Amino acid sequence: MDNWEYARLEYRAAGTLGGDRYMDWTATFHHPSGVLRWGTDERFDDVRHLNRAGQAGWQAYDRAVIHVKDEPHRLSSVTYSMRRPIPAEPPSTPGVA
Repeated sequence: MDNWEYARLEYRAAGTLGGDRYMDWTATFHHPSGVLRWGTDERFDDVRHLNRAGQAGWQAYDRAVIHVKDEPHRLSSVTYSMRRPIPAEPPSTPGVA
């Protein structure tokens, strides 16, 4: 049986469109050791952050989106639930140093 550790990648809109054609997005990674700010993108590009997490052994198992109320075509945030197996420690042998 595998033991798992869990994390969350939050990809949130960082403001309004304003005069810009694209909205900025901020990536934040929450994991057992704390919170990491992975930077701000000038347009929606979560694949780069998902690949970064994957290289560290994390796998996404759920995705949730939040839309701004009364504006169905405007995405506000995307949250990815992630997990990775915790390496099992080898059993210790009594009397062996």
